[in-house]
Amino acid sequence: MKYVILHAGGMADQPREELGGRTPLQAAATPHLDRLAQLGEVGLLAIAADGSRHGIGLSGTAILGYDPKKYYQGPGPFEAASLGVSVTEQDVAYRCTMVTLKPEGGKIGGEIKKLGAHVVMDDATAGLIETDEARELIEAINEQLGSETIQFYPGAGHRHLMVWVNGKPRAVCTDPQLAQGQTITDFLPTGDGADILKKLMEASYVILRDHPVNEERMAAGNKPANCVWLWGEGRAALWPSLAERFQVSGSVVTSSDVYRGIGICAGLDAPDPTPLQEGGLKARAAVALAELSRKDFVYLHAELTDAVVHGIDLKAIVQGIEEFDRELVGPLLEGLDKMGPYRFVVLCDHGEGQQGQAFYAFGEGAGSGVPVAGRHFTEAEAQASKTPVRDATKFAAKLFAKG
Repeated sequence: MKYVILHAGGMADQPREELGGRTPLQAAATPHLDRLAQLGEVGLLAIAADGSRHGIGLSGTAILGYDPKKYYQGPGPFEAASLGVSVTEQDVAYRCTMVTLKPEGGKIGGEIKKLGAHVVMDDATAGLIETDEARELIEAINEQLGSETIQFYPGAGHRHLMVWVNGKPRAVCTDPQLAQGQTITDFLPTGDGADILKKLMEASYVILRDHPVNEERMAAGNKPANCVWLWGEGRAALWPSLAERFQVSGSVVTSSDVYRGIGICAGLDAPDPTPLQEGGLKARAAVALAELSRKDFVYLHAELTDAVVHGIDLKAIVQGIEEFDRELVGPLLEGLDKMGPYRFVVLCDHGEGQQGQAFYAFGEGAGSGVPVAGRHFTEAEAQASKTPVRDATKFAAKLFAKG
């Protein structure tokens, strides 16, 4: 028996007037996801979020069988695990996101002396800056702001990492996506240690605003990455091994540092993400099948591209979901069918900074069970299900149950 958790990150949505009252999943043609929905049960998932402030990585923590109230400290430590950065239980890891700020009522590049009410979050992704450009900027910041207690580490695109050695864990920080298009006053760090974090962010603006990389970006009509935004804070927590708990060998397959870090914390092997980043959805399916040829279990996380997720084009979102179904789910199922019996969970949740209930499909493939004709993998089907809402943390035991 092979076991698969397929995590369709950020594809759950609300009904949209532009789509005739349908969600993007309802509007998309997804025959392969629909097939999985027809092979077993479909329903809603409960993911306990008490005490967690950010939510990114929350559903991944829960679906692998870890109670978020105990094991989820924030996405920062997951980023550190994925990047191979050593973080002790006394250190605080932060997501370090490159953003574009501008003076309220002014233009990008205008003077900003202090982060506050007169500053607007113009772009929470710094115009989807490329990794090579971002790396140069992060290295400049670390060169000038790094110390024995503060270190910055390059990640991918606009997402990076900062570690505060023996830092103060009680500051409350906010996802920059929530501040998009607004003045940043109500979104700045608060609580114990917040002053230090705000000073680091202000200092990063001074370093980045006139950096040659940003001058070149603005000359080319792109938005500058003129500030780093610190959030997603958390201390590392020691997780019990999933492989030992359920007596299975397993891997995590994803290009996301957060979800790769979740898998690593759970004791899963983590193949090099570079082929996934360069090869797209088909590469994810191929790597997952290669891992399954040697392992019992794969946690496969994939999501729509940043350009689609952070855009406003609903047609592009629908097309992205169809591409996900065609280029990832289809080849994955074709390969699984050749391997023999398999058991699966498909988890679909809302994107970063978005609210909404996750839903799932659960069942067995390769000829086991009688398909439910006409069922689709959509939010509406899950909400209409007579199956009681399931605790996400209990699904790992259900997935790996013998017999």
